[in-house]
Amino acid sequence: MTLPIFLTGARGCGKTTIGVQLARVRDCQFVDTDRVLQEQAQMTVAGIVEKEGWSGFRARETATLQSVTMPSTVIATGGGIILSEFNRQFMREKGIVIYLCAPVDVLAQRLEATPKVTQRPTLTGKPISEEVSEILAERDALYRDAAHYVVNGAQDPENVVAEIQAVLLLARAS
Repeated sequence: MTLPIFLTGARGCGKTTIGVQLARVRDCQFVDTDRVLQEQAQMTVAGIVEKEGWSGFRARETATLQSVTMPSTVIATGGGIILSEFNRQFMREKGIVIYLCAPVDVLAQRLEATPKVTQRPTLTGKPISEEVSEILAERDALYRDAAHYVVNGAQDPENVVAEIQAVLLLARAS
């Protein structure tokens, strides 16, 4: 039995892409909290926020996090999940938290390349690079506070997965 692995980081850092590949190489289950939350609500994130506000969405996010946390699971979390002190502590206590850290220009480039307007409403109404810069400035310390390990998410997915595997192997050895 292995502890769940929580992937955290800003939108565009690769949590879902990395999570799918990491789960495959570790022979684990993969879960994306945003996908599960939207399936349960039968609404998009934008729809939930419009109907229930950000506080309603965040409450659903915490409930979803708790419901999907199980051994041998790689869990891609929503970018704002770390805003809740409860969620940060929960993840640290229940599993291994990996922060996929990437610079603003990489995040903005990825988000502009694959816009998901229907999934996630803008938090600030500003251009993507400006919004990402502001959000990351606010949240970077929280991601780091929650994380057991910080991994460079700007690399190719295969390299990120290899780095995570190496970190987990070293952690098990110590």
